[in-house]
Amino acid sequence: QVQLAESGGGLVQSGGSLRLSCAASRNFFRRYIMGWYRQAPGKQREWVAGITSSGSTNYVDSVKGRFTISRDNSNDAVYLEMNNLNPEDTAHYYCNAAVSFGGAGIISWGQGTQVTVSS
Repeated sequence: QVQLAESGGGLVQSGGSLRLSCAASRNFFRRYIMGWYRQAPGKQREWVAGITSSGSTNYVDSVKGRFTISRDNSNDAVYLEMNNLNPEDTAHYYCNAAVSFGGAGIISWGQGTQVTVSS
């Protein structure tokens, strides 16, 4: 069973930056669109960004120009560079595989990583 491990979250001030990482337990990523999702307290999980195996990317409007998703297929890793963070970005962040941009994750969710942005 594939397992996902997210890391890199933390507490930052508004305007700060973080880089999230996601690794899979075995060779799995390269067949799927990889995505980052987030869930804020009291809200549903939302898709944030996605990247195809060939490197095409897409983002939710609220993070365009601030977040950058990338992947390393040889190491089964996907990253999310987050710049100019604001308090509305505070959430628990998860990665997952999907068959389309914005699609539901297709494997069991990992523990995620918490991002907290203070004003």
